[in-house]
Amino acid sequence: MQSYTIGQAARLLGVSPDTARRWADAGRVATHRDETGRRLIDGKALAAFSVELAKTGGAEEGTSYTSARNAFPGIVTAIKLGDVAAQVEIQAGPHRLVSLLTREAVEELGLEVGMEATARVKSTNVHIDRT
Repeated sequence: MQSYTIGQAARLLGVSPDTARRWADAGRVATHRDETGRRLIDGKALAAFSVELAKTGGAEEGTSYTSARNAFPGIVTAIKLGDVAAQVEIQAGPHRLVSLLTREAVEELGLEVGMEATARVKSTNVHIDRT
């Protein structure tokens, strides 16, 4: 299972490394140390925490929300496999993205809950929200 450093987790959650470190220190997300002493977060634990964080709106104050870009780096939080099709959910900071693709594509990519992935969006419409 993939693990993430505090800095990587912060980027995936859309917060500063200091905020991610404070959450880890407070026990909101479990960490463990690797052989070099770095604190790591298990991918499945980070996925679960990212979903909970999105539900409770736990992003840092002062986070600016701007027009969405085409690439959303995040963490896979759920995969539902059918016989032919699959549904993959990615939590990219405060954004939850759901993609429908073939089961074969999921298997070829080796997607698993807790792994880092980037959702790419192609659209003819652009939505802009005011902060």
